[in-house]
Amino acid sequence: MSDITAPTAPAAKSAKTTIWLSVIALVVAIALIWMLPSPADYGKGVATADAELGVATRIQKVGSVAIRQAARALQNGEQVYNAQCAACHASGVAGAPKFQDAAAWAPRIAQGFDTLVQSALKGKGNMGPQGGGDFSDLEISRAVAYISNAAGAKFEEPAAPAGAASAAEGEAAPAA
Repeated sequence: MSDITAPTAPAAKSAKTTIWLSVIALVVAIALIWMLPSPADYGKGVATADAELGVATRIQKVGSVAIRQAARALQNGEQVYNAQCAACHASGVAGAPKFQDAAAWAPRIAQGFDTLVQSALKGKGNMGPQGGGDFSDLEISRAVAYISNAAGAKFEEPAAPAGAASAAEGEAAPAA
């Protein structure tokens, strides 16, 4: 026979320790859960106006849509220049070539009308894109022709499409 016997006392002590540790862990877990705030307590202590402002901030719209008047009369080059372009080109702000400065405009005019229009619509250098703003692409191209012609170019101001011309005339007729 062998002299090896199973120790009975340490196993019993280990089982008691495990049971006590499990009971203590359960009591601690219950105490922690009991100390958590209930959902009814989440809004307490916060002023109502602050809570409403917080909700409004979280659900605010991301973008907006601006609807322009489609039936307005097309602007000519001078009107668009005065409204949109003169802010920089009248005084030469941020390196913009000044209005009627033939020396500054000559290399640009040499590139051609279509290149100047694309530069105006998409932006170039310090000038941001003018396309998609308050004026149509046709109106921006009219302004390009006006500015270029003032510096010595011989560009024709783009004409309005046939449908737009009749709409603009129909609008102007009752006012006369």
